Amino acid sequence: MKGTYVLLAEVSKPIKVRTGALGVLEFGKGFYAYVGSGMNSLEKRIGRHFLAKKTKHWHIDYFLEKAKSLAVFYAETGRKEECGVSARLAEKFKGVRGFGCSDCGCASHLYYSENRKELEREAVRSLRGSRPLRRILRKSRAS
Repeated sequence: MKGTYVLLAEVSKPIKVRTGALGVLEFGKGFYAYVGSGMNSLEKRIGRHFLAKKTKHWHIDYFLEKAKSLAVFYAETGRKEECGVSARLAEKFKGVRGFGCSDCGCASHLYYSENRKELEREAVRSLRGSRPLRRILRKSRAS
C-alpha cells in the first residue's frame, strides 16, 4: 500500500532532542503532528514509528525517543502528497523549522499545538482529499 500519513505525538514535559543534522532542538509540552509518506510500504513506515528500538534514519526517529506516539491517520494515495498535507497544517499551526523536510522545499513537516483535539481535527481534514481515510491507534509506549 502507498500513501500519506499524519502521526500524532505527545510531549509531556519540555525536552531537548539531538536530531542528527538539525542539532539539538527544544520541544515544549504539547502535541505534535508529523506528516510523512510511504510510497513503497506505508504499513511498514507507520509501524516503524511505534517501535521502541530502531535504527535512527530520520528526524522523527530521534524525536520519538522522547515523545509518545498517540495515533496515525493515513490515506492511500498513488503519489506523494505529504507536502500538500503539510502546507494545510502550516496554515493553522507553528512548524518546527527544517524538521522532516530535508528532501523537499517545505519549511517543516512537524507542527505543534497545545490542543490535541484541534490538531487531530486538522490532521484529518488535511488528509481528506485522499480516500479512504483510516486511523490507527496503538497502545502508547512509555517515553
